[in-house]
Amino acid sequence: MNRAALDKWMERGILGLVLAILIFTPLAFGGRPQLPAGFFLDFLLVDTFQVAEWLIIAVILLWGVRLWLNPRPKFLWPPICWAALAFTLYAILRYATADIEYVARQELMRILVYAFLFFAIINNLHRQEHIQVITLALVFLAMSISFYAVYQFLSDSTRVWHVYTQYDHRASGTYICPNHLGGFLEMLLPLALAFSIASRLKPVSKIFLAYATFAMLAGIAATVSRGAWLATAFSLLLFFMVLLFHRSFRLPALLFLVFIVSAAFVFMPRNYSFQARYKKLVVEGKLDDDLRFFMWEPALKVWQDNLWWGAGPAHFDYRFRQHRPEMVQLQPDRVHNDFLNALADWGLAGAALIASALVLLAAGILKTWNSVRNTAADLSGKQTSNKFAFLLGGTIGLTAILVHSVVDFNMHIPANAMVAVTLMALLSSQLRFATESYWFSIGRATRILTTVVLIAGALYLGLQATRRARENYWLALFNTRLPDAYSPAQVAVLEQAYAIDPKNFDTTYNIGEAYRVQSLAGGEDYKELAAKAMEWFERGMKLNPWDGYNYLRYGWCLDWTGRQSESQVYFSKAEALDPNGYFTMANIGLHFVEMSDFAAAKPWLERSLRLDSQDNLTAQRYLPIVNRKLLENATNDFNAKLSLPRIGKDESQITDDELRKKLETKTGVE
Repeated sequence: MNRAALDKWMERGILGLVLAILIFTPLAFGGRPQLPAGFFLDFLLVDTFQVAEWLIIAVILLWGVRLWLNPRPKFLWPPICWAALAFTLYAILRYATADIEYVARQELMRILVYAFLFFAIINNLHRQEHIQVITLALVFLAMSISFYAVYQFLSDSTRVWHVYTQYDHRASGTYICPNHLGGFLEMLLPLALAFSIASRLKPVSKIFLAYATFAMLAGIAATVSRGAWLATAFSLLLFFMVLLFHRSFRLPALLFLVFIVSAAFVFMPRNYSFQARYKKLVVEGKLDDDLRFFMWEPALKVWQDNLWWGAGPAHFDYRFRQHRPEMVQLQPDRVHNDFLNALADWGLAGAALIASALVLLAAGILKTWNSVRNTAADLSGKQTSNKFAFLLGGTIGLTAILVHSVVDFNMHIPANAMVAVTLMALLSSQLRFATESYWFSIGRATRILTTVVLIAGALYLGLQATRRARENYWLALFNTRLPDAYSPAQVAVLEQAYAIDPKNFDTTYNIGEAYRVQSLAGGEDYKELAAKAMEWFERGMKLNPWDGYNYLRYGWCLDWTGRQSESQVYFSKAEALDPNGYFTMANIGLHFVEMSDFAAAKPWLERSLRLDSQDNLTAQRYLPIVNRKLLENATNDFNAKLSLPRIGKDESQITDDELRKKLETKTGVE
């Protein structure tokens, strides 16, 4: 086999691997980790993103081989590549200086996968046949997931494969959250429309694409996601405005528009879920944002605390607690606004690099647009209209996800992020139709340097993926297969996970909590167990200095072992890290109960109940005890005071009636 033939097979291998990434990840909960369904699936379903990591490693290796098969290799390097490279290097540097190494490392893994995917596509899959294959594969994947979503909606199912979700009367397809399915479909809907109307595909293919378009519209409707609805409506409006001004496509675009609007007017008012969701847009004269706006203000405060460099990769969820609004008692994970999330995590420097990439992408699209719009085919399907169809559909699809990102965090869902990165790479590669100035021949030195980078990236991703898989096995065992909570068996399993990755602060906290609960049982060794718990909580403080729960539990252990005078500083630190957290308030109240200072405990427990009156067992149990103790103490004090004063003459000379009258006068009792 000669070099050219082997290179062709390498190219096809890269295409197949990229398709595997783009197809598997949306089907596997969007690439988000889920608990395993059974023993034989533990290695797979704990973190489905690992599959994408291994696939991208294979892509990297094949790309490296292609570099040496071609005697005169070239790079396609449009301007956006500089911004992408700069942000990747910035992410590596920011990881090295992050406060919480573990979460920063997981975020860096995702960014490296996205970066390698972007550069691999732009330099290996830029030909028109590649673009067509990827487009059609994604469109028909979206159609299939839409069918599943419609089934979920019609059957009122809350299951995604084996996992139950919390979203009643809404469809999420193969994702966990309906909003993220909406983000996936809204990106690909304009592509299906554009290839149905403006491509040079055969009529039968266009009919199937039109069918896929309507299936995706039904899928978006079934998500009952207001953000997806608004983003889709905006993108369709923009899409049809462009085509209605294009003579060749005006009539079919108008027919599609009429059909879509008619279907919306017919079906949506007839469905209760659609009506209820629409009515919730405005409640009592205010926009109902499902607490999104309440997370935006803390995000701005986190950014202001770290103006230039940000809090750190994926740090928002941990820094959020310092600025938590009273009405948000859960962990938000992300800001529900990708733009604010970028500011909070990466600061002005990182946000500027991301913005520069988007600006350079837009500039490249405009430059390409001018070169392909005049060569777009008419309805006879001749010439090069696939270029125009992809450019239009891909651009509008990215616009839709950016609009939706104002009210959600779709770009932090791996499947959606990788589809967006793929569209960005393919759109950028089309600049070669406008100019040849972005092709660069690479010499031997550049080839060696690139090979070193590719090998280093593959090794690092492989080592981290292997490490994560081994750790996940033990964590899955801890979460699903050991029924006795905080037992010595669980501690043994967690210590195995800790030995694999000693930077995981959740593992250290759970080990400390296990020893604390064992100490609470009150055996003869309770002090030794409490001391072990304190060792693990202290490790957690170092691994994640922004988590107040380690300080709470450390203080509890001090109280439990009779060192109350030392514990106050730890409870004060926990309050500073989470001043509006109901769990923190309840445990500070419990601290004062242990000190028998019931007057001090009462306001903490009451405040905790005001913050969360539902899932707050500590405050619910201890506040009645505190109130009873305060009443008993007040009664005892009152009785003690009654015996102190001398009443006029000697008590032995006072009759019972006289004594009763004097007491009634003194106390005001009737």
